[in-house]
Amino acid sequence: MNLQTKRLFLRPIAVSDAPTLFEARGDAEVMRYWDWPAQKDVAAVEQVFAEHVPELTSETTKWWAVALSPDGPAIGECDLSEIDTHHGRAEVGFLFARRHWGQGYAREAMERVIEYGFNELGLERLWARFHDGNAASKRLLEKLGFTYEGRLKSHIVRDGERRDCLIYGRLRA
Repeated sequence: MNLQTKRLFLRPIAVSDAPTLFEARGDAEVMRYWDWPAQKDVAAVEQVFAEHVPELTSETTKWWAVALSPDGPAIGECDLSEIDTHHGRAEVGFLFARRHWGQGYAREAMERVIEYGFNELGLERLWARFHDGNAASKRLLEKLGFTYEGRLKSHIVRDGERRDCLIYGRLRA
């Protein structure tokens, strides 16, 4: 399912997006608050995508490459995962290359993903999980209408250290 905003084109992610998304996934600063460290090369990104792309046919995951033109290179990615139509809920996520930060792209893409989740999938609740200390994700989620719901203590092991994650949620208006 392709989605579009005023400036962005969201298309289902593909292994062929790995070379351009390596800019984000290979950047230690971008991946600082991610569950996994930066990927070391394009082949590692291709492997991640190849392992997860089959989920796109299961209806439990919608994962998009975000581009500035319909066939342009990906500047980021966003997703709905753990889609549960019985309970009407899903998790949201986003990741953008650092040179595209501060331009409103993540917010614009996520507004469309949220609209898709609520209006086209009929979901009633969306939630996001992010590492404690990730002020940029917190700000974006709050701008998108998400509110703090709780803390998952020592939820992730990253670089040999346990990290807390925060849960933010939003109900359909």
